[in-house]
Amino acid sequence: MECGASSEDQLPEYDFDPEKLEVRVRVTLAADRKSVDPVVEQVMEAVHQMKCADGKEDAIELSLQEALANAVVHGAKEDPSKIIECLVACDEQRGILIIVRDPGPGFDPSAIPTCTVGENLFFNHGRGIFLINQLMDEVKFHKNGTEIHMVKRVNGQAQNGKA
Repeated sequence: MECGASSEDQLPEYDFDPEKLEVRVRVTLAADRKSVDPVVEQVMEAVHQMKCADGKEDAIELSLQEALANAVVHGAKEDPSKIIECLVACDEQRGILIIVRDPGPGFDPSAIPTCTVGENLFFNHGRGIFLINQLMDEVKFHKNGTEIHMVKRVNGQAQNGKA
């Protein structure tokens, strides 16, 4: 796990103060399910130290777990020769930004059926994205769905109205 920012890290534009936002954690993992838990533990250790999301660590941990698992299983098709990347940036006044990137072909997030409606209740797909959307204050997909950006705000205020 690398700490610190580098010029190659390109963070999206959010309402975070760019002077205060810096990449605190950058980690890569092989696209193997066994790699997910140790990375989640490493990242969460850093999240606890950052103090960017005090009291919201459980939501962040579960969202990160789901995002990394989706990247491994769906994005990289569990091919350990492929690499998943995770960036964590922090602004102590606003919150935490987590980006998970996978090398897959991408997907259309709007095509994922809502797992809480009708016959979709019995499907195994879409639950991770549903959980992430419920737990994080802001979730966006970029680069044809190969990148998920998740924001958890310090004060619980979100642009989309979720707390």
